[in-house]
Amino acid sequence: MNENPLISVIVPVYNVETYLDQCLESIVNQSYGHLEILVVDDGSTDNSGMICDRWAGQDERIRVIHQPNGGLSAARNTALDAMQGELVTMVDSDDVLHPMALSILLSTLTSHQADIAVGGYTPFHDGVPQWNGDPAGSETAPQCYGQDQAILAVFYQQGLTHSAWGRLYRASLFQDIRYPVGLYYEDLAIIYPLLLKCSRVARINEPLYGYRQRENSILEKFSPKRAAVLDIAEELERRMLQENNASYLKAVRSRLLSAYFNILLLSHRDKGGGHKPLQDRCWTGIKRLRHDCLLDPKVRNKNKMGIMASYAGRWFLCNVPGRNYHPKP
Repeated sequence: MNENPLISVIVPVYNVETYLDQCLESIVNQSYGHLEILVVDDGSTDNSGMICDRWAGQDERIRVIHQPNGGLSAARNTALDAMQGELVTMVDSDDVLHPMALSILLSTLTSHQADIAVGGYTPFHDGVPQWNGDPAGSETAPQCYGQDQAILAVFYQQGLTHSAWGRLYRASLFQDIRYPVGLYYEDLAIIYPLLLKCSRVARINEPLYGYRQRENSILEKFSPKRAAVLDIAEELERRMLQENNASYLKAVRSRLLSAYFNILLLSHRDKGGGHKPLQDRCWTGIKRLRHDCLLDPKVRNKNKMGIMASYAGRWFLCNVPGRNYHPKP
């Protein structure tokens, strides 16, 4: 890899005129400047497209692609097809980067000979994120994962997530991988094939990515389309069974159990109702997996608490105080 590699920054945009300036400003002001910024206006009906073009007129590193609305995956795929960088990162258009995010991720990736460098994130609502001091001066060493360790960490939800954002990838990982179009949890759908192409993943705890929490975002409200996470996780389970991969199978079942809990509780809380078939599917899955997951020492405590509550019955699980499955990441 070159000493000064080109980083492709992919920004899918759809109707985010309120937040887009702050997002793009955080990217163009990065301390690492050798960037191509691919902004894909995915059929926005507000002023987002005009904002994209204005920024492109101010910074020659920005290239705007306007296309009919196809969804988040379609927008990312368009940029992946067009990118020229040796490295690539994804930024959601309502989020922001720490000013040193890309330089720190690049340093982490190169110094640890990793294929993916993962940074921490901090949630925020309005204004700017509260960054914790100078991440470049952190005394905490990055944690490195081999391929097996990374896959297990993702599916056991211990230290690594499947989220597309907040990380720097070698662009070659996406040579034959694209996001499934029209599917929620598209990043979960491709994380396994991505990690199969990695020899090492490096993670730093310092927050480098500001994740905006807003009420009308896709993952802050319930929709039956979110049941796609069940389809994806169940397909991963079938794949592990076909590959006779007992170690990964246990981890995938832990992630699938999380999905059953998550969708069951969120659909139960949805005032619109009408989700009984979906809830029955989740409850059946919980009962199928809970015994083995309870005995698996690697399953996270949050899942085990849900398992124990489930033995008291479905009503208790859905109504016990303090149950909170946040939908992201």
